[in-house]
Amino acid sequence: MPDLPPSDPAALSLGGSIASTSVVTAVTRRLLDHFTSGTVAPGSRLPPERRLAETFGVGRSAVREALAALEVLGVVEVRPGSGTYLRSSTSELLPQTLSWGMLLGEPKTRELVQVRHGLEVQAARLAAQAIDDGGLVALTDHLEAMQAAGSDFEAFAAADLRFHQELAEQASNALLDQMLQSVRSLIRVWVERAVSDAEHVRVTCAEHAAVVAALEAHDPDAAARAMDVHMDSAGARLLAAVEAGA
Repeated sequence: MPDLPPSDPAALSLGGSIASTSVVTAVTRRLLDHFTSGTVAPGSRLPPERRLAETFGVGRSAVREALAALEVLGVVEVRPGSGTYLRSSTSELLPQTLSWGMLLGEPKTRELVQVRHGLEVQAARLAAQAIDDGGLVALTDHLEAMQAAGSDFEAFAAADLRFHQELAEQASNALLDQMLQSVRSLIRVWVERAVSDAEHVRVTCAEHAAVVAALEAHDPDAAARAMDVHMDSAGARLLAAVEAGA
């Protein structure tokens, strides 16, 4: 895949530093303007977050949140360990610019957490009915990776994400899976900050283990209850992270 142009041309075409009271929105709109300028080919890899942050004169967290919003919109694709890539062509991007505006305002994180709660509980209920042995093995592997991560919170968060992605896939409801992916992308930055000490890791692993036990028993009610408990706990941690970062 081609990379975006080198540092100086990229900085020039992206328009320089940003000074705004709504930094994430400004970064997102600047990136959209760049993508629809006709100078970026579909499949191009974006510069790393650090370089984009330096170009715009903003913090890396603002760039990460902007990219998360663009991922939800289907504009970019984040490939762990590889980078972020432009997905759509200019002709596909332009007709959507009006609807994007509705999604680029201040994130309603608390409401997104509530929506995720309900979707995850329903996913657990459905997965308990549909999951097969392969799915149970995959979930157990992800749980073991979480437990093995220890104080490597980045690795823990990655394994946690894979656990929830696998569970949603096992629910055998493509629309539910897509909705969960969108919500997770919008709150990803805060989810990654929510687990920050060994006690959080221990509690989260115990909650996931309870979900797995209910799935192994193919008990939809027990799976929903276990996920409800986990979402209460995880949601409280996530909102605390949001308040601390505000």
